[in-house]
Amino acid sequence: MAVRPLVMFPDPLLRRKALAVEAFDDSLQALAQDLMDTLVAAPAIGLTAAHIGVPARLVAIRLADDALMRLYVNPEITWTSPEMKTEREGSVSMPGISEEIERPARVGLKWRTLTGDLKEGEADGFLAVVLQHEIDQLDGLFWLERLSRLRRERAVRRYQKASGRR
Repeated sequence: MAVRPLVMFPDPLLRRKALAVEAFDDSLQALAQDLMDTLVAAPAIGLTAAHIGVPARLVAIRLADDALMRLYVNPEITWTSPEMKTEREGSVSMPGISEEIERPARVGLKWRTLTGDLKEGEADGFLAVVLQHEIDQLDGLFWLERLSRLRRERAVRRYQKASGRR
C-alpha cells in the first residue's frame, strides 16, 4: 500500500492513548498494510499505528532474525513474570538514541487478529520486551518515561543535539 511518514519526538501524538479497534474491515487491513510497509522501510523492529499518526491499538513486529511479520490488534498484557530482563531500547520516532531498560522477561497476552479472532499466548526474551515497549506506546507511555528523570533528560539533550532540534 504505502509507506507513511513517522511521527517524530516530541510530537504529543506519541503520548496519546490509542483507541481500541472496533471495526475489523478493509480500512483496518489497509492500515495494517501501511504499518507493515512503514516498519520495513524505517527499518524498525516494532511499530504502532501511533508512530504513523493513527491513534488505533495496532502493532506490527518483525524481529531482525525472523522474516515473520506479527500483527496484534488491541493487545493487552495479562501477566508478567517476576524475572526481569534488561535490553537497549529506542524508537524510530527518536532515531539514534537508546538506553537500557529493565522489564519482565516473560509476559502473557491476549490480542485480536485482523479478522477479529481472539488469541492468547506468551512471549519471552526479546519478543516480550518488544511487545511491552509497543503496548506502552499504545497506552501513551513513550519509552523515555521508563527512565529515571536524569537519564531521560540526558537522552533528550543528546537527541536535540544530534537532530538539531531545541
